Amino acid sequence: MHLTVIGAGPAYSDRPGSAGACYLLEAGGQSLVLDLGHGAFSGLVRRIEPVELQAVLVSHLHPDHFIDLVPLRHYLRYQRVPAERVRVIAPRALPDRLDGLHGTKEFCRASLDIETLAPGVFLVGDFTVEAASVVHDADSYAFRVSRTDHPGGAGLVYTGDCGRADEVLPLIRPGDTLLSEVSFGPGPTDPNAAHLDGPTVGRLAAATGPSRVLLTHLLMGCDPAATIASVKAHFDGPVVLVEPGFEAALA
Repeated sequence: MHLTVIGAGPAYSDRPGSAGACYLLEAGGQSLVLDLGHGAFSGLVRRIEPVELQAVLVSHLHPDHFIDLVPLRHYLRYQRVPAERVRVIAPRALPDRLDGLHGTKEFCRASLDIETLAPGVFLVGDFTVEAASVVHDADSYAFRVSRTDHPGGAGLVYTGDCGRADEVLPLIRPGDTLLSEVSFGPGPTDPNAAHLDGPTVGRLAAATGPSRVLLTHLLMGCDPAATIASVKAHFDGPVVLVEPGFEAALA
């Protein structure tokens, strides 16, 4: 698999070019996207034709993780002739959120084939996805994505936004790439925010043995170098804070 980071920002940022969460995975001529946050659509459409996506997976219903489904919907409906559709797998309330935003019944279903996300293992084209519930929003998920034709191969584990690192533990196999939010940088984490900090991510990695840790979703004002160092204090493998345009071969 190949990972391209389209957006890695938190809900707000002063960093130029920051966009909400969006991670493109490609393998064997197929592709899927994990999250599609604010400002991410323009980066995605420059990288890949969106109608070729096997699916968009949405980890939870905060706008920095799903709101650019709106420009995707418009693109499919008005830019493509004839109009086309994309599969979206998301928490149950997604249609109501998007329809309510625009005050239009069936707004999102006009171009998006929406399926309800639940814990468990399912296929998306040639990808195998394992979804696990995590504490954050009312209906939030972490994902492990691997190639179906390489069942023993390394995968990508994406925490989404997550308040308890131990809920991600069952997803991670030794050798996987861990793509983890690190909202509160070197810490400490606001106990009411349901997010992670660097030391917590480092301990999670040390306990599970990923091949590397990719950090994302760092809040404005947190020091990148100190954040990386706080992870490395617990985990001795490679640690990178990703930005839009970061690419890596995963397996």
